[in-house]
Amino acid sequence: MFVQPWDAAIDTDEWRNWLATSGHFGVLAVNNLDPAQAPLVIPTHFTAVSADEILLHLARPNPVWPHLEAAAQVRISVMGDYAYVPGYWRAADDVPPEDGVPTSYYAAVQFVCTPTIVDDPHAKAGLTQQLDGFQPEGRHAEVDPDQPPYGRMLPGIRGIRLEVLHVDAKFKYDDHKPVQLREKAIDNLLARGRGLDASAAAQQQRRLRAVGDWKANRTTENPNEQPGGSDRADM
Repeated sequence: MFVQPWDAAIDTDEWRNWLATSGHFGVLAVNNLDPAQAPLVIPTHFTAVSADEILLHLARPNPVWPHLEAAAQVRISVMGDYAYVPGYWRAADDVPPEDGVPTSYYAAVQFVCTPTIVDDPHAKAGLTQQLDGFQPEGRHAEVDPDQPPYGRMLPGIRGIRLEVLHVDAKFKYDDHKPVQLREKAIDNLLARGRGLDASAAAQQQRRLRAVGDWKANRTTENPNEQPGGSDRADM
């Protein structure tokens, strides 16, 4: 994932805290065995059981399995708090509004992982960590491979353990733009109020408090560096 310096996570806690509110739903991307064909992309819930391990499971009839078995690496991608930002919101004071450049605001986290497929019935029963995370109130039978009701269902799924090799996190909310423009974007998002506008505005507010004037702070930290910030496409 392409991440400009001003869009990068402030620290590990930032993306972990955001992920905790994301619903842990994303897409699993797997290379196709046939390089001429598109990769396979599977929408799925997942459970981050530690800083370096993710669990999920898929139905046995899913066509992804031969591709996954051959894959040395896969990617889990999660995104949210997104909004379209029209160009006239972002035009500088000395630029006609119609000449402004539109963009997208969003938060995204991607994990590059090594997959291990879990077929042993008792090991699959251990995937109850997913139940514990998504259904903490309980109210489900014990997952025992030798007992109903789930024992007879376990053969219908295959588990996947993902060892996390690398994490990319991106919070794309115009941090490289003037504070006044970002404050105006917050007001405009809240006023428009469609889709995830309120969530995007909340992220913009949070980043504004945490980052402040990115260009000014960057120049102070690195006086010989010329900060970026053009309106070229960087999605």
